[in-house]
Amino acid sequence: MTISLRLNDTDSKIIKAYADIHGLSVSELVRRAILERIENEYDLKAFETAMAEYKANPVTYKLEDVAKELDLI
Repeated sequence: MTISLRLNDTDSKIIKAYADIHGLSVSELVRRAILERIENEYDLKAFETAMAEYKANPVTYKLEDVAKELDLI
């Protein structure tokens, strides 16, 4: 897939310089940045879901108890 992106000269220079500093092509820099953004949003959603579940039922377990329950020790 090919994606085009229009940038002003200032933004283009900044992005190119940053990519060069990190030894990346602009394409690789943009690809990584987009995937990282998606991952961060996914992680935030997972955190919010887990926190809502915890607030609804604030039960915690000791690591030793979980290990025993799972027959790990």
